[in-house]
Amino acid sequence: MKMKRQNLLSTLGLALALCVGVKGLSETAIAAPLQEMAMARISGKEVMVGGMMMSPLKNIVQNAMNSKDHTTLVTAVKAAGLVEALMGKGPFTVFAPTNAAFGKLPDGTVETLVMPENKETLAAVLTYHVVAGNYDMKALRGLIKKGNGVGMLKTLQGGTLQIMMNGPMNIVVSDAGKNIACISTYDVRQSNGVIHVVDSVLMPK
Repeated sequence: MKMKRQNLLSTLGLALALCVGVKGLSETAIAAPLQEMAMARISGKEVMVGGMMMSPLKNIVQNAMNSKDHTTLVTAVKAAGLVEALMGKGPFTVFAPTNAAFGKLPDGTVETLVMPENKETLAAVLTYHVVAGNYDMKALRGLIKKGNGVGMLKTLQGGTLQIMMNGPMNIVVSDAGKNIACISTYDVRQSNGVIHVVDSVLMPK
């Protein structure tokens, strides 16, 4: 077990250097978003993603739809039939790949995955990015410490993600093939969980 952990740390260590570190005009229509912004600021949970404020009063899907950096993810979630599930009570922790992350995949991969006949495969890839529970940065660091440098997360897909520190503050995520995703934005609070923005798509076995 000790040898396996050392091998994992060595493999992940090679990738750490790649990571850096992410109209209606009625009174009611105007007041609602202003109230959301005020509550977010008071709670200290306001985070900008894709040029938009991610409101802790909205669920994972609602916030993702507002992010210009996550249009591919939203399209994939819709194609996989996961919208209702990710709007559920949760809580969920989502490692959300950006458009650029999907762009790293081989040409034609995304187009193939969103085809109706590949719905099951697409759902497996997406749920591999989702963990039951509310794992903010503090909780992730706690898992890493408990695991002596390598934390383990069971995904909704059924597979496991491994997490470890990259320097004193940053965290990286490793998939089944030991591919590394760097977290660029932490603790994007949702009404039904938390999102961490990642720069690569994670793949199950």
